Amino acid sequence: MELNHQSWVFICGLIGNAISFMVFLSPMPTFYQIYKKKTTEGFQAIPYITALFSSTLWIYYAIFVKDSTFIITINSFGCVIESIYLAIFLIYSSKKSRLSTIKVLLLLNVFGFGAIVLSTLYLTKGDKRVSVIGWFNLILNICVFASPLGSLRRVVKTKSVEFMPFSLSFFLTLNAVMWFFYGLLRNDYYIALPNTLGFLFGIIQMVMYMIYRKNKNVVVLEEPLKLQELNNNNNNNDNNNGHVIDVVKLNTMVPSEPNHVAVNVTLIDEDTNGNKQEEDHHHNEENNDDDHINKNMASNCNV
Repeated sequence: MELNHQSWVFICGLIGNAISFMVFLSPMPTFYQIYKKKTTEGFQAIPYITALFSSTLWIYYAIFVKDSTFIITINSFGCVIESIYLAIFLIYSSKKSRLSTIKVLLLLNVFGFGAIVLSTLYLTKGDKRVSVIGWFNLILNICVFASPLGSLRRVVKTKSVEFMPFSLSFFLTLNAVMWFFYGLLRNDYYIALPNTLGFLFGIIQMVMYMIYRKNKNVVVLEEPLKLQELNNNNNNNDNNNGHVIDVVKLNTMVPSEPNHVAVNVTLIDEDTNGNKQEEDHHHNEENNDDDHINKNMASNCNV
């Protein structure tokens, strides 16, 4: 039995909803860790604020478009889940981070969205209103789909794909394909066009992953001579500052993931009274910028 035009629209919309639903849930492990540790650990709320703004804007767009059930359902879920993420973030973030998050939330999701609603309701009518709202959505989605460019630059520079997981890139690409055909079959280019970019960036990410997936970053530590020189300099300055560094122990451990280098430095200080104080310093080098980019990608999965 041949499928008619409406059947293909239904299939693409249904698959798009299913994939978007799973991608919307992808940050849950992050927020579970935030809940367990009772701290946001430097994570940013901007991706979730942007996703909430995008979802509300798509729902507003769908109100004026016929047969837009799939757009409303997935973005309604997006509004709920992103609101939960933001609530958890606000509870466990620092006072400074909480205030800055509330400011951006009010600026974008309250005043920004309110301005769009009021201007389109009172200054536009009919198809003109749909066109204006559609352009707002199109521009916003293009900006978000372009965010992986920073991640791609990092991959080329470090030759490592640690912060660009293949599974996320694959499902985001598949998601973009479904919504592209959904928009194309509906002749809705405000949905189809930004997902074209999403598809292209997704393909590029997967190609980059295949190129660099076997590479491992090699981190070169300072030469022992430099550490010895540092130790000697501190010994020479003993009479001036009253402290001696007796032991400098550098313990390099093999990390469980690439690009993570753990260094333990044990310093034993001796003050003028002969009392020894031991301090253990642990440094774990991680680049969270690309992680934020991935979260932004995962959050923008509505259409």
